[in-house]
Amino acid sequence: MNPSLKHSRKISPIALAIVFPFAILLFGQAADFDGRPALILKNDKVELTVLTRGAMMVNLVLRDDSEKLSPFWNAERAQRATGSAPSRPSASLGHFLCLDGFGAPSAEESAAGIPFHGEANRQQFEPLQESHNGASTLILRTRLPVVQEAITRTLTQIDGENVVYVNTEVENLVAIDHPISWAEHATTGPPFLTPGQTVIDMPAAKCRVRPEKAGSTGKLAYGKDFVWPLAPLTKGGSVDLTTIPTNETSLDLATCQIDPARTYGYVTVLRPDKHLIFGYVFRREHYPWLMSWMNYSGDARAARGTEFSSQPFDISRQEAVAMNPLFDTPTFRWLPAKSKIESRFLMFYTKVPDDFSKIDDVTLDSGKLTIVDHSGKRMTLAASKGL
Repeated sequence: MNPSLKHSRKISPIALAIVFPFAILLFGQAADFDGRPALILKNDKVELTVLTRGAMMVNLVLRDDSEKLSPFWNAERAQRATGSAPSRPSASLGHFLCLDGFGAPSAEESAAGIPFHGEANRQQFEPLQESHNGASTLILRTRLPVVQEAITRTLTQIDGENVVYVNTEVENLVAIDHPISWAEHATTGPPFLTPGQTVIDMPAAKCRVRPEKAGSTGKLAYGKDFVWPLAPLTKGGSVDLTTIPTNETSLDLATCQIDPARTYGYVTVLRPDKHLIFGYVFRREHYPWLMSWMNYSGDARAARGTEFSSQPFDISRQEAVAMNPLFDTPTFRWLPAKSKIESRFLMFYTKVPDDFSKIDDVTLDSGKLTIVDHSGKRMTLAASKGL
């Protein structure tokens, strides 16, 4: 039950002590995930692999799944599975934390040392662990040296549940209030992401296609507003964003306001043919936006980002603050001086009945997670910790 270091290729104790000095004491022998130091958190239902670099969640599998199919984006593994070598090493995998920064920083921030998507996903996290009363917890801590913030990321599993609970606390170490840029860069890739098979659903309201961005193809009409899930096409007409197109290469981004009437937002990634569903439930007050990054490359590098965040797009904090509010919803969140703020979400992965094809709702109430299919059928998962 306790988190343990993944064992495949060994890392020497000396190297381990340099990277994260407390790991030998807490976890014993260390190893890696595709050449990267990693930890495993597991119960009797699901197994999650987390990198110490960036606290990235990079592999999630059902314990009883013989195929061991993970929904997370891993272009390197997907390319190797097709018999080709990865085109370049991926700096980011699966689900990673964008903090304090989402997208490109301003010119001044870049000159001061703020990287794309912020510092958090580049930092080594110090791992700690707890286990008691049927629950296993992995605690990861780091400090962001440029923005002077401390991060504590806590992941918890409970026996018998197909759920991982994630709580993140950010502490401002300086005596100045400032807008924080915070996104959970959740990304699905092949083979879970399959054209014509994968279905994405969320309780979205008003949406907007991202203004022109370098690299995007412009299949979607830049800067245009729409109502989920039908996005406007540059050539006219619209496209349903819940589905993954076949025989197409395109790169576009669009953000959606999570329904303001809801306490909890959600996003689901369903594979009806595999009878599997992966998804998130999150507090809307913490993450009022979800940006879809639709990188349909037509090969193993394809990705669909379902990035829930404090701001609409992957833009600098100056730009995010300047557009406030959008659709009567805040476009940034404050991090007060010498104070802490937190966010909470849960991640779930489970099998679904054969006739599940499109998700109409996901609710969290009284320790139960209920998933409702378009047919009206529903299934319930235990989620005793709640949010």
